[in-house]
Amino acid sequence: MKDIGSLDLGGNFHGSLLGMILDAGLMVKFVLLILLIFSVVSWAIIFLKLKYYRNIKKENDAFSSDYMRSNKLSDINLAAKKYNISTNAEVFRAGYDELSKIKNPVKEAEYSGDEISLSSLDNVERSLNSAGSNEITKLERSLGFLATTGSASPFIGLFGTVWGIMDTFQGIGARGSATLAVVAPGISEALVATAAGLAAAIPAVVFYNYFLSKSKAIVQEMDNFSSEFLNIVERYLVHK
Repeated sequence: MKDIGSLDLGGNFHGSLLGMILDAGLMVKFVLLILLIFSVVSWAIIFLKLKYYRNIKKENDAFSSDYMRSNKLSDINLAAKKYNISTNAEVFRAGYDELSKIKNPVKEAEYSGDEISLSSLDNVERSLNSAGSNEITKLERSLGFLATTGSASPFIGLFGTVWGIMDTFQGIGARGSATLAVVAPGISEALVATAAGLAAAIPAVVFYNYFLSKSKAIVQEMDNFSSEFLNIVERYLVHK
């Protein structure tokens, strides 16, 4: 009795993933190429975003330390210039720049100065909100591609599978037989497209949700910092 692994199933079935891809139909190969592009771009975005979010966390922590140690806005502004991708530092720079446009400059050394009108305070708040919106755009940049990959890839793979099965049944009709040797190669090759679609979609969905969670945490920290900055301006510069 022959071992089942040595049975010849016929056709061009090699029993390996690479063999099934090479023997797949033209449309299935095209689908696999599209999925490969989606997967490569997704992984590139994933690695870049991991590095980007890690650097933001590092710079935000460093800026927070400088912020807590200083009693002067001017000193904090100098420290903020060292951090290029810190969201909190960018928000601070926007608020500080708006403060420097006020007609009567702030005497920052003692956190006191000429009275600032409520309209000027509103201008500072708008600057902080605008800077925050820009930082949110940067944080969520390219995440849409991960979402698209996660939602579209399984359907693209399914399309390749359906097309491959159609070709298989067309071949069965032409041969007039439906033995395992005839059906198995085509079905196996067609299912590779579905597997490829899932392989592209699963990491994209996982990291999309991960980055979205990280982004929300950074945005919350940025909002808290903006509120604290406004409180400082109002407490020391308006009511004093």
